[in-house]
Amino acid sequence: MNRRSPSPSSGAATGAAAFKLSPPPGVPKEVQASFLLWLSAVAAGVLETIIRVIDALAMGLASGSGGEADLTGLISGVVIRVIVYTLVVYIITRMRLGKSWARLALAVLLGVIGTLSLVIDPISWLAGGNSLSEVFKEADLLFFLIAPIRIVHLVAVIAALVLMFLPAANDYFRRASSAAGAPGSSTVV
Repeated sequence: MNRRSPSPSSGAATGAAAFKLSPPPGVPKEVQASFLLWLSAVAAGVLETIIRVIDALAMGLASGSGGEADLTGLISGVVIRVIVYTLVVYIITRMRLGKSWARLALAVLLGVIGTLSLVIDPISWLAGGNSLSEVFKEADLLFFLIAPIRIVHLVAVIAALVLMFLPAANDYFRRASSAAGAPGSSTVV
């Protein structure tokens, strides 16, 4: 695989520079804001995972079960989330570099599927005949820790999704796509 650096005029960051929070040259503020919001959504997911792991460990210790199967399931769940979050952060950095495939992947994977995963349980619960007042009657500490994180997560995803498709962002992705297809341009993977 040949990895050549893009020309300085393309403004595309490569390698570690793609992960810096400050935008590479030429990235519109809408795309940069979307980038930061996507990272915020990932951070919310990581925080929720940490809280759920702590809760699961505390519940296991409190019940005295300490089952090996429970611990194995917990570890495998965390490993899967780490892989997914790592992949998502990579895709987010590619989106900021103007890669149309990354924008589409974020829109479908996080914008649609991810959003559904955040809202399906509450919607199903409400559709089951439960009322919003019951939420607070049945709520425990875990609910009061997770609910605000989920709200931040959901708002970040929706805002990031919208920003990725504003006119300035669309122009940026079109320019990046046409520059990538121009003779003499290089492809950065």
